[in-house]
Amino acid sequence: MPVGNVILGLLILLGPQTLYSLNTQFQRGPSLFYRASFGSLQSALRGLVASGYVTVEGVVEGGRSKKFHTITDEGVAAFHAWIRSPLAGGDLEVAALSRLFLLGLVDDADERRDILDHITSEVERELARLEEFAAALDEQARAVPEEYREVFRYQRATLDYGLMAHRAGLAWFRELAADER
Repeated sequence: MPVGNVILGLLILLGPQTLYSLNTQFQRGPSLFYRASFGSLQSALRGLVASGYVTVEGVVEGGRSKKFHTITDEGVAAFHAWIRSPLAGGDLEVAALSRLFLLGLVDDADERRDILDHITSEVERELARLEEFAAALDEQARAVPEEYREVFRYQRATLDYGLMAHRAGLAWFRELAADER
């Protein structure tokens, strides 16, 4: 539940927020690496309330009724467990950047370094997996029928982009981790 964890982090950072103000804050930061619609934020908030991680309080301001969402102690604990947990899910970039965006909420410098080292290790593993796939694909390239060579060429170019992006990301995370030391 990346969006829920990011919401918990934003509530720790910003304090009580309405759904609308959370949506605004989400658009100002996390949307750079994770797209979440207003509806998905609303659904995630409902789940966080149901889990006991967030409470809702209705307040009347200027004659308008507003619902403020506040993180609970359980929500703070859930956030800290998530940010320290292994990266999971199909999108390594979103998982890594979600944690990186909120890494400043981890007070202990050693823990921040450990989290960065873990992210770096995951990027290394994913890059190795892509490199193995590329090598196997290149072995099979000779068997591609002539009428599909252009299709294969652009599919291989897509893989090359992924390899390049992972190499650049790995170098960047390694540098950031080194700066933490």
